Amino acid sequence: METELVIFDCDGVLVDSERIGNEVLAAVITEQGWAVDVDDCIRLFQGGAMPDIWRTVSAHTGREVSQAVNDDFRKRQLAALAAGVQAMPGIRDLLGDLTVPYCVASNAPHAKMHVTLGATQLLSFFEGKMFSREDVPRPKPFPDLFLHAAGEMKALASRCVVVEDSPVGVRAAIAGGMRVVGYAGNSTAATEALAGAGAQRVLGELSELLTFL
Repeated sequence: METELVIFDCDGVLVDSERIGNEVLAAVITEQGWAVDVDDCIRLFQGGAMPDIWRTVSAHTGREVSQAVNDDFRKRQLAALAAGVQAMPGIRDLLGDLTVPYCVASNAPHAKMHVTLGATQLLSFFEGKMFSREDVPRPKPFPDLFLHAAGEMKALASRCVVVEDSPVGVRAAIAGGMRVVGYAGNSTAATEALAGAGAQRVLGELSELLTFL
C-alpha cells in the first residue's frame, strides 16, 4: 500500500528526551510523597499525557496535584531539556532520505516540542507540521491526535505510517486504522513491549524505516 504520510512521535523517536524528562518527573512526584525513580516513571508513564499522570499520582498519594506543582514541573523540565536533549541517532539522515510527507504528533505540549526540536536543530524539519495533544479532545491512547494530524496533512489514515516508542502510542495508531512501527533502539524489553502492543515491525535503527514504507 502506498504511504501518504509518516507520523513521528517526538520524545524517544525524534529526540532523546525520555530520561531527562523523567528525571525531573521522578523528582517532582517524590516531592509529592510517592518515592519513584526515573525507571519507574518510564515504566509507568511512558507516552502518557500529563493530566493522566497527575491523576495517577493523586490516586497514589491521596492529594490533588496542584496547578502550581504542574507549572513548576514544566519549568524545571523545559530547562533540563534545553540544556541536555540530543537528537536521536540517525534521525537527520532519515528525514533527509524520506520521499513522502511527514509530521510530528506528540502527547507533549507545543511548548515542549519547540524546546526539544529547537535545541536539537530539528525544528526546521517540522515547521507547520507539529501536532500536540493540546489540539484534540483526547490524547493517546485515543486515536484523535493521529487522525487530526492525518486530516491536517490531507492523508488517508489507512495510508499513514506511525513511528512510536511507547505501547500507548502504538495502541493509538492502531485505533486510528494506521500502520505502526515501533522504535526500540537496542532495548530488548522495549522491543517486546512494542510488539506486544501490536507494532507491525520494531526498529533497532531509525534508518530501517525506509524498508517498511
